[in-house]
Amino acid sequence: MNFLIQLVIVANLLSFAYVIIIGSVYMIQLLGSGISITKIVKSRYYSDHRRFLTSEHMIPISLLVPAYNEEKTIADNVRNLLALDFPEYEVVVVNDGSKDQTMQILLEEFSLVKVDQPIKRSIQTQHVKAVYRSLDYPTLTVLDKENGGKADALNAGINVSEYPVFVSIDADSLLDKDSLIRVVMPFVQDSRIVCVGGIVRIGSGNEVEAGEIKSIGLSKKPLVNLQTMEYLRAFLAGRIGFDALGVLLIISGAFGAFNKQHVIAAGGYTLGTIGEDMELVVKIHRFMREKKADYRIKFIPDPVCWTQPPESFSDLRKQRKRWQIGLVSSLMLNKKMMFNPKYGRVGMLALPYYLIFETIGPFFEVIGYFTIPISYALGLINMSFFLGFFAASILYGIALSIGALLLEENTLKRYPTMGQMFKLIGYAILDNFGYRQLNTLIRVEGMLTYRKNKNKWGSIKRKSFSES
Repeated sequence: MNFLIQLVIVANLLSFAYVIIIGSVYMIQLLGSGISITKIVKSRYYSDHRRFLTSEHMIPISLLVPAYNEEKTIADNVRNLLALDFPEYEVVVVNDGSKDQTMQILLEEFSLVKVDQPIKRSIQTQHVKAVYRSLDYPTLTVLDKENGGKADALNAGINVSEYPVFVSIDADSLLDKDSLIRVVMPFVQDSRIVCVGGIVRIGSGNEVEAGEIKSIGLSKKPLVNLQTMEYLRAFLAGRIGFDALGVLLIISGAFGAFNKQHVIAAGGYTLGTIGEDMELVVKIHRFMREKKADYRIKFIPDPVCWTQPPESFSDLRKQRKRWQIGLVSSLMLNKKMMFNPKYGRVGMLALPYYLIFETIGPFFEVIGYFTIPISYALGLINMSFFLGFFAASILYGIALSIGALLLEENTLKRYPTMGQMFKLIGYAILDNFGYRQLNTLIRVEGMLTYRKNKNKWGSIKRKSFSES
């Protein structure tokens, strides 16, 4: 019995230590992000990036859209991409064996005709059944291929793409008019750039007409608005902080730009993993480090991609389990980089961070949710410890969420009305009373079911942009 009591007390201490340490790390990231984003916004103010819209020296790019069962969103998605401000680009949609009307909608909406086009197989993929071109939009190409998963679809898009930089975009997302020029500018300014990530925001409250974003708003659904705050916190406090340290490991699959030559040299997207976005970035770090190349991977917060989030708890659970399983898979595939000085700060700092705080850490936090209240009820810990754990857990979370929101309001200002800001402040507080803890439980569930689900993508219900 004494041994069990000691074990519970040790578990309590580990949980409390984890909450304090991870909260402090997040706050340091937020402070670093504040400094970085202020510099970015100032440089944007003094730069005339729009003059490059008519420049013949701008890098041409390929937009790759993997699509599997996207009949609700694919037409508006493609219309949005075809109307962006950029001097020279192509749109390549890859229908990855959809079982719904995705391909039929593309054929009808964009007047597609089959063409006899050879495809250079730089990366091996599942069989491409046909290549289509649009009679109305000369820059649109559609591949119809056998199902192979998102990574395989992107690899097929890389094979058929014409230009030296490609941008991956999810079929349930829309871009701001000037997003392309902003995400490509780092490639123009610095030849060492290999990949650039843009910010992804929740767009379910936006007014959309024929793929064009007419106004920015918030959803009427609490679960969606909780995710809006979560995305702000993750991108503004997390990604910018990692970028400042030069150890960015995740570029969202919804919106990221890549040097095609380096991606092909690294082997393309990895098949058999459901976290293909993180895996590609880590693979590129590994490839460039082993070549001893001078390179940069960047995140910038002002090219915006608006995405559809899960609107039900069931879909949210599927998505977050998939994210966590993808994280674990990427760490396992790249375990030789872990704590290896050969890979610099990526091996010695970034990968250990994800292992300790994002993979193992949630177990300690969840254990604390159960053992600390029980320990207090049994008299094993005092009131100070009990209140200290929950105060640290809740107050750190609120401070981080409010901090990310203030950072947004004082720099990027994407939500135009005071009513929207007050509403987000409310959700920034509410987020810490159940939603964040629930996400931690889902992450633990994802890790516990890793072997069973490591190759299962899962499906999430989509709506048209007007319905959302």
